[in-house]
Amino acid sequence: MTTYTARALTPATLKELRSTDDAGRPTVPVTDEEGGTPLRCCLRRSAPGERIALVSYAPLRRWAAETGAEPGAYDEQGPVFIHAEECARAPEHEGAAAREGYAFDNDHRTVRRYSADGHILGGELVERLDDEAFRAAFDDPAVALVHVRAVEYGCFLYEVRRPRS
Repeated sequence: MTTYTARALTPATLKELRSTDDAGRPTVPVTDEEGGTPLRCCLRRSAPGERIALVSYAPLRRWAAETGAEPGAYDEQGPVFIHAEECARAPEHEGAAAREGYAFDNDHRTVRRYSADGHILGGELVERLDDEAFRAAFDDPAVALVHVRAVEYGCFLYEVRRPRS
């Protein structure tokens, strides 16, 4: 059974990003002719013909606004794909638990650890995303949040938060 939760972008965040992204640019929908694009709204790959958008997203900035953290220079923004319109999102409190394994787990990934103030504590290249990868990341009590990122370009895929006790 999956212990940790892969968190898709929230409905409120998606509503904002479908209008204007975190860099202040208007969202431009396109048709994904080939499919296979990793979508951060529902934590699955797109199907051919779906309408998607590539938007700039600042994951730590949004998390900091929620928690009061001060990430400083770690407040980065980068490209993510979302559905251009509302979609069947990943279950709100289940995330990866609703699927076999974790989203986008078919390749090597980077698990990047952050402190409660939003500063990077380190990262690790993992061959397989599983509970052990997240358990190892959260073994350090200073870790409050983990980002899963693609190795190829460093793109944000999703976050995992420390489980509530």
